[in-house]
Amino acid sequence: MRDPNDIQFDDIPSNAEEMAAWERKFGKSAEANDAPVGGVDNRFDQTDAGCTKPDNAEADEAMKEKVIEQLKTIYDPELPVDIYNLGLVYDIDCWKNPASKQSECKVTMTLTSATCSMSEVIVDLVRSIPTRLGGELGCLDVALVFDPPWDQSKMSDEAKLAMGMM
Repeated sequence: MRDPNDIQFDDIPSNAEEMAAWERKFGKSAEANDAPVGGVDNRFDQTDAGCTKPDNAEADEAMKEKVIEQLKTIYDPELPVDIYNLGLVYDIDCWKNPASKQSECKVTMTLTSATCSMSEVIVDLVRSIPTRLGGELGCLDVALVFDPPWDQSKMSDEAKLAMGMM
């Protein structure tokens, strides 16, 4: 485990201690947003108005692969598995905006539970992907859904192995 005091802005916290250190250093805590930790409320209704797929947009498979790579670095803080292999990501739609020529994406995902105590952390980490890609991605919208609900059948074999289920 790395020293939480040496955490950098683009580091992805992998446990509660690192998340607390990141929040202390960079000031992005749930309390600052006046939103309760856990549960689902309107804090997930944030969308980027500029991240709407135009009818004539072309798919951007290369950017989709980069987003998947980033999703595989985001771990559920309560489990030893990344959110992509855990099966929390239902869809990734990436396209080239014909007007701006920038890549844009929409990630449709869920949580293991609607009352997940780390829900805000996980969604914020997904929303931070454009920052971590250094300008390659113009915007990324996260659509949080609970239908269909997540269950263990959505986990990859890699995740099941890591969880001792295989």
